[in-house]
Amino acid sequence: MNSAPVATEPTSRNRWDISRSPLAKRHGSHAPANGPQPPTVVTGPVATTDPVAQRARALRAQLAEANHAYHVLDAPLIADETYDALLRELSDLEAAHPELADPESPTQRVGGVPSSDFPPYRHGVPMLSLANAFDDTDLRAFDARVEKLAGNRPGYVCELKIDGVASSLRYQNGMLRSAGTRGDGTVGEEVTPNVRGIADIPRRLKPPFPAKLDARGEIYLRKSAFAVLNAAREASGLTLYANPRNTAAGGLRQKDPSITAERKLSFFAYAVGAYEGSPLPPSQSGLLATLQQMGLRVNEHATACATIDDVLAFCRRWEEERTTLDYEIDGVVIKVNDLALQARLGYAGKDPRWAIAFKFRAQEARTKLREIDVNVSRSGKLNPYAVLEPVSIGGVTVKMATLHNEADILRKDIRAGDTVIVHRAGDVIPYVVGPVVELRPPDAKPYRLPQRCPVCGSPVDHPPGDVFAYCTNVACPAQRRERLRHWCSRGAMDIEGVGDALAAALVENGACRDVADLYALDEAALLTLPRMGERSARNVLREIAASRARGLARVLAALGIRYVGSQNAALLAGAFGTADALATATQEAMATTEGIGPQIAESVAFFFAQPQNRDVIERLRARGVDLTAPLQPKEAVGALAGKTFVLTGTLPSLSREEASALILGAGGKVASAVSKKTNYVVAGDEPGSKLAKAESLGVPIVGEVELRALLAVHF
Repeated sequence: MNSAPVATEPTSRNRWDISRSPLAKRHGSHAPANGPQPPTVVTGPVATTDPVAQRARALRAQLAEANHAYHVLDAPLIADETYDALLRELSDLEAAHPELADPESPTQRVGGVPSSDFPPYRHGVPMLSLANAFDDTDLRAFDARVEKLAGNRPGYVCELKIDGVASSLRYQNGMLRSAGTRGDGTVGEEVTPNVRGIADIPRRLKPPFPAKLDARGEIYLRKSAFAVLNAAREASGLTLYANPRNTAAGGLRQKDPSITAERKLSFFAYAVGAYEGSPLPPSQSGLLATLQQMGLRVNEHATACATIDDVLAFCRRWEEERTTLDYEIDGVVIKVNDLALQARLGYAGKDPRWAIAFKFRAQEARTKLREIDVNVSRSGKLNPYAVLEPVSIGGVTVKMATLHNEADILRKDIRAGDTVIVHRAGDVIPYVVGPVVELRPPDAKPYRLPQRCPVCGSPVDHPPGDVFAYCTNVACPAQRRERLRHWCSRGAMDIEGVGDALAAALVENGACRDVADLYALDEAALLTLPRMGERSARNVLREIAASRARGLARVLAALGIRYVGSQNAALLAGAFGTADALATATQEAMATTEGIGPQIAESVAFFFAQPQNRDVIERLRARGVDLTAPLQPKEAVGALAGKTFVLTGTLPSLSREEASALILGAGGKVASAVSKKTNYVVAGDEPGSKLAKAESLGVPIVGEVELRALLAVHF
């Protein structure tokens, strides 16, 4: 049995919680597991009315609130750069005035107090934090300190600092037994059921494996998975997620593991905590290779660097190239490569002397919030957004940013006229982190959402328990425009050439009151629109005509019924066959359809109960739109007669809709959930909890090649 010092990874904050906190995920948890531990601070705060002491208390209170919001609520109150500046100010005050030292100070703590919503998870070895470096000078000073203490020039390993949730996985005899978040570094939240649904995390390690291993790493959400999640939410009329990091954190803390699995979270391992087994490799680079050999994913960009100049080059490269990655990073973690030297260097306070987190320049900027405006969605939802003085963030000029909803604006106390901090990263929509309160003009007033629709002037309804308010006028021009745009979008009726501008023009001049009017358009009507020539008009009419044959599943997805995206639309179309059958079906009949639950059934029933919606359906039928679909036969015939399939993950060459169509055409059925009645689960890349459920039930799992063999369909 052997214990070895292990490294923890920094988050994006300042030395404190290497697992990421909403303001601190600013570092990672890459500090060693075993080896010298930081000393305990025992000096208490001194009561005084001195202004320095008062400032220290105020900073601690503000940072503690920010920590709780970031680590526990997953709802950052202030920007990373603001947090870092406040923490550095407090650290400098405490260094200059040792009598102010407080063991509960944010400078002495890691992360945030764990949530009481989950069982406590006690770390065998604390998940500690790293100090931050913000420029070349800081990194060279770190290198000089290490060289002086070591007595020779050290080698380093540079690792990308993943912007996610630092977590620890406990393996015993190669089997995953439990998992927890960092929490306060000593006790986190147990999230074992949720972690079991993350495809990157193996249930069983590959041999040889130790008797006990706490694998430390980062749970995160890929940008591509984030985009897919938000596209599905938009199609179902749901609020969009703000950013990948918060979406990952929220997904990991779900009470229902199936919801976690739907987030398609990923994991990178970077360190070891508690360990019992054969001696570990002598270097951090060797440790990463060993973790990978056991079946844990490690980041492929980790690089050994012989000198600090190599480290600086690595940091500069990835600060420029970070947008090319499919995940967000906010810096680089630099570690002494020699694990024995790590143990000898030990800690200064609570920070390891052998590692540091280089923080990239923030993809945030300050600018003036000119006004808070509101747009109206196809469902009538009022969405407030920020109109900004143009500001450059990461080489892109930002003029507008999302404000999410009225409750979020009030929580952050954002006001027109404020100087605000705007965040932009990768494909994430720019959003306002919060105001710089000390720069607030005296006449700035708290925000109130309009009580009348800003487009049509109709009264606004704010349903109890809903964070959004809604325009009550279904004929509102903004709703009409957005419904028309959605109808024509890819994945719906796929009418190329009808984008935002043309949809707005068609509604504005009265040519389209609703989507059914599209099918009454002629060339003369289109030629009256701005910038519309004869060729463009003919192309649009050809696209509209082609869309008539898309079928009921596409129509249902295009109508914008809440909770009905393309997959649920296909299930409903296959179960009922015609729009009439669906419109007259009872809510109970819909709810018992495989894959369709009570919530979706209620939404569909409500839609068809509205006279104006039934009128649209009738006019679509009269204008030649196909409102039928092949029924899933009760007495199935074909190669897959009576077989039930569940799809999960991304297949190499078939979309989910294409795979479903092939299965249905061969007499099979497609369900959305795995049960004992499932005959096959078709698994592609990044499968979710359905794969684990299939394994537990003994359901056969096949890939695309096997599916095609079952179908006798070849490439």
